[in-house]
Amino acid sequence: MSTVPGAVAPSRSWPRRVTTILLLLAALLALAGFLYENVAEARDRRFNPMSGRRVEANGIRFHLDCAGQGSPAVILEAGLGDTYLSWRKVQPQIATFTQVCSYDRAGLGFSDSSSGPRNSRVFAEELHALLQSAGVQPPYILVGHSMGGFDVRLFASLYRDEVAGMVLVDSSHPDQDSRLPPEIKNLEGSWVREAEFLEYTTPFGIPRLLGLCDSNPVERAAACNFHSSREGLLEMKSFPQSAAQTQAAGSLGDLPLAVLSHDPDKPSADMAPDLAKSMNEAWEKMQEELAHLSTRGTQTIARGSSHYIQLDRPDVVIEAVHTVLDQSRQTRPAGSPTSGQPDSPSKP
Repeated sequence: MSTVPGAVAPSRSWPRRVTTILLLLAALLALAGFLYENVAEARDRRFNPMSGRRVEANGIRFHLDCAGQGSPAVILEAGLGDTYLSWRKVQPQIATFTQVCSYDRAGLGFSDSSSGPRNSRVFAEELHALLQSAGVQPPYILVGHSMGGFDVRLFASLYRDEVAGMVLVDSSHPDQDSRLPPEIKNLEGSWVREAEFLEYTTPFGIPRLLGLCDSNPVERAAACNFHSSREGLLEMKSFPQSAAQTQAAGSLGDLPLAVLSHDPDKPSADMAPDLAKSMNEAWEKMQEELAHLSTRGTQTIARGSSHYIQLDRPDVVIEAVHTVLDQSRQTRPAGSPTSGQPDSPSKP
């Protein structure tokens, strides 16, 4: 290549310099985002502290919130990725007639993370260890929402003598992946991608900057953090394993059981009407099957409610807990085996 005498040759290092500058800027932005997220989390939790206490079990500090007195104690198990706050509309009322406890699974809310597997059998074992460490004595009425229905069913299969009754709140069904419309799979894929986005970006404050964190400061303090985002994704990815574990758990015998199902006629903001209709038809059939897990099972449709019955119709959940509690007291004195004549399944 010819050159002009006296001309200055262009530097071959300028692309490297630009790249270095861009990397430094990216590192500074990441550091700024990291600091912003940590300061914001600390501020949220300072002004919106958790209720209840921390209890160590199996080397993990769990957040546990108990209120009221009486036996059996009611144990509230939240759905996939949800914190104890999902029960905020029902726990105070249940506390007026017996002891009731909600908690955060390891990695969610105010509980420390766990390095162990994140599936329903592990959740049941961790909950049992937590209740023992906290001195919450059996028998228990277990209340599980959505995927939490898997957890309480596994708990009952592992510790049957400690369970006096169960309420399933629009609970997941072990066969739902194969029985719901195929289009739901596409939605599930988008939910996983959204959860992955949150896991990777939360440490740098991006979801907070984009307004993806809850506007309620109490909810934001509990859930808008890296470990909760990570745990929610792990629970989502472990769902098939949790379903298989629950399928193998078997029936509930003559355990008092109330199955609460969302209103199939309530419109869904996430799906087209035709898809929502076919999904609700399949879901309703599976909910009927859940009621037959026990010879004393009943099903109630919570009219006007979406999937979160405990938030849309807390009265239905409170009434069901009260009914199951009364049934357990009539047929099973505290600490004794289940007894009594079974009732026929019914669907109000």
